[in-house]
Amino acid sequence: MATTKSSVKKKRAGTARREKSAKKSSARKRARKSPPGKAGPVNDYMELRRSAIHGLGGFATRDIPKGTRIIEYAGERINNAEADRRYDDESMTRHHTFLFVLNSRTCVDAAFEGNEARFLNHSCDPNCEAVITRGRIWIEALKPIPAGTELVYDYQYEDDPEYTEADLRFYACRCGAENCRGTIVKTRKRLSP
Repeated sequence: MATTKSSVKKKRAGTARREKSAKKSSARKRARKSPPGKAGPVNDYMELRRSAIHGLGGFATRDIPKGTRIIEYAGERINNAEADRRYDDESMTRHHTFLFVLNSRTCVDAAFEGNEARFLNHSCDPNCEAVITRGRIWIEALKPIPAGTELVYDYQYEDDPEYTEADLRFYACRCGAENCRGTIVKTRKRLSP
């Protein structure tokens, strides 16, 4: 079969469109790093400001009734292998991630495409909880929260029977609550100060 100049041009144009589409697709897959946090209002319920627990924290801007959805925990959805690649606990001098386990195969990494929910701190005496509904993570009020109160939830890191006291201290908690475990790991063990 003979090839004409116009059919070659059409083939080239088709190839160029496919290449352009593939470039767009791969560019879409590359998540943008989340912007740095800054103090100020976030939504109708919260603002960011300095926290006594750690760095920036979320604070109620008005009284929040129990059961109120305060903010969605947003970020890039990645698989466990990618989460392990990005956050190698063995190479960290102190633990700090924005990972949230969505299900057995997927994590949400708020360091990329994340929002202000990533600044809500852990507490062993939480006033909020994370609720997963239809593949989305929401931070909801566990009880009535007065205006001005820091919004905190229990991160509930998964316990491992092989964790030593040093491992639990690596995941240190600084919430200052009376019932503080000393770790963000959900464990029955209590670490001494």
